Amino acid sequence: MSKKTKLEHSELSGEFTEDGITVLVDISRPAGTQNDWKLEVITQNEDLFEWDEPFATDREAFDEFLATVARDGIGSFLEEDDIPTTH
Repeated sequence: MSKKTKLEHSELSGEFTEDGITVLVDISRPAGTQNDWKLEVITQNEDLFEWDEPFATDREAFDEFLATVARDGIGSFLEEDDIPTTH
């Protein structure tokens, strides 16, 4: 059986809410290393979005997340059926 790698999670990780949509931003790397950081976004429906390329710093990873939200909107992480509508 293989041991699961322990991860160090950035202080920048956590829930992010905009326009009534909340996602979990997870920025991590193997614990005890100086490896690059991995960026993942997890929706309330447990859909997972992973960036292919790692980031040199956790700040760069979080800034990329913010840039994606600014460019594409937070709804870009959701399936069309999951986007809240207002009436």
